[in-house]
Amino acid sequence: MRIFRNLAMLAALFVCLTLVIHQTPIHAASHPPVPPATQESGDAAGAKTYADNCAICHGEHREGNLPTVPPLTGVSHQFNGDQITAITHAGKGAMPGNPDLKGDELAALLHFLLSSDQAASKPAVSASPTELAEKGGALFQQNCAFCHGRDTMGGESGPDLTQSKIVAADVNGDKIGAVVHGGRPPKMPAFYFSNAEIETLAAYIHAQEAAARNRKGDRRGVAVADLQTGDAAAGKQYFNGAGGCAHCHSATGDLAGVASRYQGLALERRMLYPEGAKSTVTVALPSGEKLTGTLAYLDEFTVALRDGNGVYHSWPTSRAKYAVDAPVEAHVDLFGKYTDAAIHNLMAYLQTLR
Repeated sequence: MRIFRNLAMLAALFVCLTLVIHQTPIHAASHPPVPPATQESGDAAGAKTYADNCAICHGEHREGNLPTVPPLTGVSHQFNGDQITAITHAGKGAMPGNPDLKGDELAALLHFLLSSDQAASKPAVSASPTELAEKGGALFQQNCAFCHGRDTMGGESGPDLTQSKIVAADVNGDKIGAVVHGGRPPKMPAFYFSNAEIETLAAYIHAQEAAARNRKGDRRGVAVADLQTGDAAAGKQYFNGAGGCAHCHSATGDLAGVASRYQGLALERRMLYPEGAKSTVTVALPSGEKLTGTLAYLDEFTVALRDGNGVYHSWPTSRAKYAVDAPVEAHVDLFGKYTDAAIHNLMAYLQTLR
């Protein structure tokens, strides 16, 4: 009997608990509020989000993969939280967007990226020139090496800073700081460095400049003076005669002032390998109609052009005859005709067109 009595009491208790659970509002059964995350737990969450979404390209330690993938150390010097969010969601360049990264996960990632290198970026007080340069070197690798190269001697899209006129005229960052804070659109963005950080950055660039200047027998660049050894008068004669340059170019037309726009190696490169030279194509259709415009695309299957209004037209090459006028081919043809003297003389003449 005692066993049955105990079983009955347990059954009654179960029924009571069931009634209580069903009659209690849902929110009363929810967990108590989670206390705010500590600094450590916030960093851990951000680090996990970074590892899951970003590390595969930007590296486990945000070091990047130069010259193709920029580092994310020191990213707070270039972007704020809203800007990083926009880039994360929409992507940028070769980086795909991740619009699903939101809420606490996104907040943790932003905290991880923006706060973890603040202490490391503080310059030393009363540091020696060597210490300043060392700190500036860290900032440079984090923020500038992607474009200007790890050694400041030029990279994927940035010029060689050891040969920069701005760097040569700089004193303790007064000229460098103006460029860094203002940027150089469209390629170089503005960076948010403090004046003390600019001083360390300038110290590093000047140290690299001095090292390059004192390096004997291992020069990385070509000085303007190296390309001024030709005879300008002979170059002008070649331009108007054997070189055939005057058939397409004019010293008072498209080349007027060219030596003011380009100097040294940049000018010689454009002379030998002109960039952005547009080709013209004329397409004859089976109907007898002919269209002429800027060549937009050409392979063995398709020919395309943009007309004077910028409208894109394309045809299968099997249905249209076409003729391409490519001015750049004249430069290619000259490679087999140039002599060293002709190149030096032509370069000397072009440098007079200011």
